[in-house]
Amino acid sequence: MNTTPLKLLLVDDQDLIRESLHIVLDMDPDIHVVGLAENGHIALKQCEEQQPDVVLMDIHMPVMDGVEATRQIKATWPQIRVIILTTFQEISYVVDALGAGAEGYLLKAIHPKDLAAGIKWVHQGGTLIPQDIARMLVMQAKGAADHSSPSQGAGAKAMEEVRADAYGLSEREVQVLHCIADGLNNREIAEKLFLSEGTVKNYISSIYSKMDVRDRVQASKKAHEEGML
Repeated sequence: MNTTPLKLLLVDDQDLIRESLHIVLDMDPDIHVVGLAENGHIALKQCEEQQPDVVLMDIHMPVMDGVEATRQIKATWPQIRVIILTTFQEISYVVDALGAGAEGYLLKAIHPKDLAAGIKWVHQGGTLIPQDIARMLVMQAKGAADHSSPSQGAGAKAMEEVRADAYGLSEREVQVLHCIADGLNNREIAEKLFLSEGTVKNYISSIYSKMDVRDRVQASKKAHEEGML
């Protein structure tokens, strides 16, 4: 098993946030902060010098914003994974960031433990989109599908990709649902998805509520019947 900590680059124009994230995340034995940058231009230099595994990227910064920095990072070093961390929830920023190649989009209000878990998840090849933002993306995808002709495959493809979100489930909740269907218990789900058991319980409660089911058996059955698994 590879025990080498993942290399993380922190990019934020606010000194307090940058340093606070550095202190909190560097305490995790699986994460090593290899660089700090106050704008996208410096982030590009840091990527060249440090070759981080993951970049935690703010959006609104002077000189070069996070969206453009993400675009250039993914074009030059496609193996580097980028998570946008911001206070902004406007859909345009989400679309721009994901369109630039970001693998995740998180809000700064996230709990530090969940942030660390999210970074590890993305490093392992996963993607992260908060529930409310996922819902906005679903609505936009539905709108795009409604306005596209049958000959255009883009809208249909978008609808296929959001099919599992028919009940308003976030991508993370869909991942938990898959684990439930595979028969995993809360502890096993937590280990697999790099979450705390308490967070897993919260996700499961949310899944039950959104899908209008009482237990794991009903959730799995309904997911299979709806073609979500």
